[in-house]
Amino acid sequence: MRYLITFFIGLIFLNSFAQENKDSELFTELKSRDSLLFDRGFNLCKIDEFEDFISEDLEFYHDQGGLTTNKADFLKNVRNNICSNPDMKPIRKLVPGSLEVFPLYENGELYGAIQKGVHDFYIKEPGKEMYKTSSAKFTHVWLLENNEWILKRVLSYDHNSPE
Repeated sequence: MRYLITFFIGLIFLNSFAQENKDSELFTELKSRDSLLFDRGFNLCKIDEFEDFISEDLEFYHDQGGLTTNKADFLKNVRNNICSNPDMKPIRKLVPGSLEVFPLYENGELYGAIQKGVHDFYIKEPGKEMYKTSSAKFTHVWLLENNEWILKRVLSYDHNSPE
């Protein structure tokens, strides 16, 4: 009997830290934010579609580009580095099936989430086929502030050139 109780307590404990179901409202909402940030913002340079959910004190840790510690510098970097040259435009694609979301609770109340995944980067040049430049892992920390998801911390790491 003691083993049975321990087993069930273990199952409850493990499930409380499990990845969010891909059909859940939380997963869907943060996947949508990822799409606004990258598909619309990074790829199409529609920065106005994501800047409202970037924290003023955003910390962006990049294993090749260094540390950015505020929203203004982050947006400037996107404009000047990602969106400044349409003849050599970086494109980001989320690796299908790699996105994971882990909710964060305090006293049983949802206050944030960790989102992680893998993405591939390409260069798009006029008149040429897009070509892959790297793959990397990312981890985002989202906080729920006034019922809005705000991107607070970003880790972009393990960048590797294509094989």
